[in-house]
Amino acid sequence: MKQRTFFFLAILIIFPVLVFSQTPPQNTQAPSPGETFDVFIPSRTGPSITPGSEPLSRSFRNLVLGMSLDDLKAELADDGLFEFRGDRDVSFLPAKEENLVETTGLSFIRRAFFQLREGQVFIMAFSLDTRRIDHYSVFVSLVKKYGEPVSLNPNESVWENEETRISLERPLTIKYIDMTVFKGIIGESRAEETREVFLRQGFLNEF
Repeated sequence: MKQRTFFFLAILIIFPVLVFSQTPPQNTQAPSPGETFDVFIPSRTGPSITPGSEPLSRSFRNLVLGMSLDDLKAELADDGLFEFRGDRDVSFLPAKEENLVETTGLSFIRRAFFQLREGQVFIMAFSLDTRRIDHYSVFVSLVKKYGEPVSLNPNESVWENEETRISLERPLTIKYIDMTVFKGIIGESRAEETREVFLRQGFLNEF
């Protein structure tokens, strides 16, 4: 809670300084008693951010949550934004029976990661080049599309519904998660932990 309070205080302190240093004041009249003002975050394209209400996207370009490994490899090979090397960039995680695809990117993308379960993509993560794009610009773009994040702290902003989670993480990574698959994994993990506790207690009862 302290970190979140500090983050908002920083916004309220720093951003007004930037705005008033670049834009001449338009109204010097003192506010009347009881008058309120909307607090806004300035953007490069306008004086304020108007939150959007679009449904959360499950895709980036032609890369989509739920797509198969073969489709993912084909799209990465055809997309000039990635330096995909085919099967050399694909690995298998035997313990989890999952595939992991990791490839380098070009332009604004440094690296991209895709995790698959049962042959389908359920996590996509894109590490962006901070020399070409900044965290604030991505945050503004997401707010304009999806509205205010459901969770916000200095390390992460999160937009989420029942099916999809989009997170913007520092220094600059954007991540898409299929929540149906992710919740299933969490449930399996908890069930396995419960089983281990049961077996451990059974073993202790032998003494």
